[in-house]
Amino acid sequence: MGYLNNNTITVDAILTKRGRELLARNDGSFKITQFALSDDEIDYTLFNENHPNGSQYAGEAIENMALIEALPDENNMMLHKLITLPRGTSKLPIVSANISKVQLTIGATMRLEPTTLNFDGANNTIEPMGYFATIADRRLLNAFTGVGGSGLGTGTKTTSTYTSTAISETVVGNSFSLTAINSTSLFGTNTKLLTTITIEGRSSGARTTIPVEISKEVIATKSAQGESGIQLA
Repeated sequence: MGYLNNNTITVDAILTKRGRELLARNDGSFKITQFALSDDEIDYTLFNENHPNGSQYAGEAIENMALIEALPDENNMMLHKLITLPRGTSKLPIVSANISKVQLTIGATMRLEPTTLNFDGANNTIEPMGYFATIADRRLLNAFTGVGGSGLGTGTKTTSTYTSTAISETVVGNSFSLTAINSTSLFGTNTKLLTTITIEGRSSGARTTIPVEISKEVIATKSAQGESGIQLA
C-alpha cells in the first residue's frame, strides 16, 4: 500500500481480485455497471473548530491528508461508503440479520435473512433493492445463493471443494442460502475453518459483518437473534 500525491487530481483505478477473476474468464461476465465513493482514509476527529487561524481553516488538516492507493482486496477497501439520506435524518440505517454467527458443519445448509433498522422511517424492514452479501473465502461454501428480489441479479454461486487461493464471492438478494463444503480437503489438521460474510444494504449503504465457522463436528447453539447453528443427524 502507498500514498497518492494530493497536490494533483489522480484517478487510481484497479481491478479487485474478484474483478481480475471475471476478466480472466473472457466470457462477458466482466461488466462495470456501477460505482461508489468512500472516505476510508479520512479522520474526522482532525476537524478543528478552534483553529488559531479562524474557522475557515477548521478542515485544513483533513484536506491535507494523504490519500491511500487503491487496493485489490475488496474485503479491505471502501469499507465506509458515502450514502445519501433525506434531509433531517437523525438516525443512520443499521443492517442486522436473523443470526449473529453462522455455524455450519460440512454439507449443512442455512438461510441468512437481513433487515434494516431506521430505513425510510421503518424498523426491521427489507430494503427495496435488496442486499449485497460477500463471503470473504468462497472456498468454504459449495453453494451461495441470493433469494428473492426480482431483477436484482440473484443466482447461485458454486465453488469447487478446493482451490489454492481464497477469493471472495458476492451475491444479491433479500435473503441468502448457504451450503458448506462437503469435503474435508481444506481442513488439514484443523477442526474448524473461519471466514466472514459482509451484508450491505443496496439502498441504505449500511453494512454488517458476520463471522462464519465451518466445522467437522455437529454444532447447535442459540443466540439472542435466533438459531445460529445447524445440527446434522
